[in-house]
Amino acid sequence: MEAESIESLTPLLQHADQWSEVLLLLPLLVALEAVLSADNAIALAAISRRLPDPLSQRQALNLGLLLALVFRMGLIVAARWVLNLWPLQLAAAAYLLWLAGSNLLGSSPASSPQDRSPQDSAAQIGEPQTNPEPPGPANGLGSVVLTLAVTDLAFSLDSVAAAVAVTDRLWLVMLGGLIGVIALRLTAELFIRWLEVYAHLERAGYLAVGLVGLRLLLRLALPQFEMPEWVLMLLVASLFLWGFSRRNPEVAAEVTP
Repeated sequence: MEAESIESLTPLLQHADQWSEVLLLLPLLVALEAVLSADNAIALAAISRRLPDPLSQRQALNLGLLLALVFRMGLIVAARWVLNLWPLQLAAAAYLLWLAGSNLLGSSPASSPQDRSPQDSAAQIGEPQTNPEPPGPANGLGSVVLTLAVTDLAFSLDSVAAAVAVTDRLWLVMLGGLIGVIALRLTAELFIRWLEVYAHLERAGYLAVGLVGLRLLLRLALPQFEMPEWVLMLLVASLFLWGFSRRNPEVAAEVTP
C-alpha cells in the first residue's frame, strides 16, 4: 500500500515536504545574502570608521543594523508592491552612486590612518592637542547609525528581490534576512580591521558600491538589458582581489622583524 493513500499520514508527509524544502531553501537564501552583501559589509565598515574609537564603532554597527533589520522586514512584507516601484529603485541607485562617488572623490569624513591629521596622531600617542576641533555632525553616532540603516536598505533591494524570487514563503525570507543581517554585523566588524591593514580595500569597496548603483540605474533606464549575475560577481571579486593586494606601509613595517 502507498503511504500517500493512508489519509492519517498525509498531513505528516506534507509537513515533511515543507521541512525538506526549508532545509534546502534556507542555506540558499543565506548564501544569496552573503554573496550579495560583501560590498555592503565593506561600505558599512567604512561608514562606521567615521567614529573615533572601536567602542563607538561597534555601538553604531549594533544600532544601525538593528534599525536596518526593521527596514528589511518592512521591505520583505511589502515586497510585492515596493520592489517594482521605480521611484524607490531610482532613489536607491542615486544614493549608492552618491555614496561611492563622494567617498572615492575624498569628500567622506571617514579617514584612514594615513589621512589623519597631526592633532589626531597626537591624541593617539597621548600628546596634548592644539586647537582641537569638535567632531562635525556627520560624525555623530546618530548620523552614522541612520546612514548605516539607509545604506543597508538601498542594498537590500537586490537581496530581497532575489530571495522573493526563490520562495514565496514570507517567514522563510524573513528568517533568511535575519541571518543575513547577523552575518553582515560580523563581517562588517571584520572589515573594519581589514580596512586598517589593506591600502586599496576601501576604494575597492566603494567601487563595488558604485557598480551596484549603476546596475540598479541601468535596470531602470534599459529594462530590456539585464546584466548577468555572474558578470557582476566577477567584477566585484576582481575589485576585492585588488583591494587585498597591498598592505598599508605602516602595517607592513610593524610586522617586519
